Amino acid sequence: MAMTEGGHEAAHAELLQRIGCLSATLSDCPARQLASDLDVIRRLAIASGLGAMTPIIHALEAALARGERGSHLTNGFALLHDAIQCGNDPRGIAALAAVCSRRMVG
Repeated sequence: MAMTEGGHEAAHAELLQRIGCLSATLSDCPARQLASDLDVIRRLAIASGLGAMTPIIHALEAALARGERGSHLTNGFALLHDAIQCGNDPRGIAALAAVCSRRMVG
């Protein structure tokens, strides 16, 4: 079943809210809770057609598994926000992929 325009807007708003809350508590949130919250974000993103968020979430999960914190995760959450803003625009997704490779991988 296709999501309506209003449904996409509501899903995007929920994703932005969840990402904002996680970003605000990043330094105090246990890695296990962050991973669980990222899984919820991934499922919401996929359901709303924002597959461009999946590689970013994978990179964040890998960073958490390595015990990373700080700017690496902060950059990842900023990229998740950017992924929502570019939606499904192929040019936006391509630009986001280029930024991801620089910000998340180095």
